[in-house]
Amino acid sequence: MRHNAERPPSVVERVLDVLGAFSSERPVLTLSELSRRAGLPLSTTHRLTAELVRRGALQRDDEGRFRVGLWLWEVASLAPHGAHLRESAMPFLEDLYEATHQNVQLAVLDGAEVVYLERLSGRRAVNVISRVGGRLPLHATGVGLVLLAHAPADVQEQILALPLKRYTGKTIHSPEQLRRVLADVRRNGYAVSDGQIELPALSVAAAIHGPSDTVVASISVVVPAEGTDPLTLVPAVRAAARGISRTLGAPRTLRLSEDAHRETH
Repeated sequence: MRHNAERPPSVVERVLDVLGAFSSERPVLTLSELSRRAGLPLSTTHRLTAELVRRGALQRDDEGRFRVGLWLWEVASLAPHGAHLRESAMPFLEDLYEATHQNVQLAVLDGAEVVYLERLSGRRAVNVISRVGGRLPLHATGVGLVLLAHAPADVQEQILALPLKRYTGKTIHSPEQLRRVLADVRRNGYAVSDGQIELPALSVAAAIHGPSDTVVASISVVVPAEGTDPLTLVPAVRAAARGISRTLGAPRTLRLSEDAHRETH
């Protein structure tokens, strides 16, 4: 809840509090749980949920419990980083998945976190905690390191000033270390995150450029850390990132493609 203490919350804020009560850990909630998690009176929560159910923003099951409705998914798909980016990326995500049969992910920057727009995974892929629509920190993920490395300087400084949560003994935990890693990402054109969120998993990520050549997203493949040489995955991940960038109309990748075409003819 992000209320202004000088005035009571508006109806919109209360509705957002109700919707914000849901999480990946708690996707289904009773009315009393919603009331408690949203910090609202039970009567207010009852009134708001009834209207949200009527509009399709929430669904109510036979036991009276609530979950997020499909209407919200339809609205979310209209976000700038939503359907168009995902549709442009899908052929390349599928190719990368076929080459690895591991986890292939597409993510964008949102504040101090990455938001995952897509994830392809096989039955034998290493277990990961990322999910479509889920969020993870920038400093501890391959896609996050790529996005942060290419973010504006003021955004980088904001992240560097925050406490860097440690998930494992390998998690980047100091601003100095993070600065060095970000410089490596910019120089090398890819990021490797080895065991930062979960020790068994290693990710290799690269940047996706948009029509203005700025970085708009990142793609990664997550594989078992044990026995994997991340450098063997770099060419495929970078090729997929360039392909998506070219599809999005990134001038730099279009120029590179034209130069390569002239060299072969």
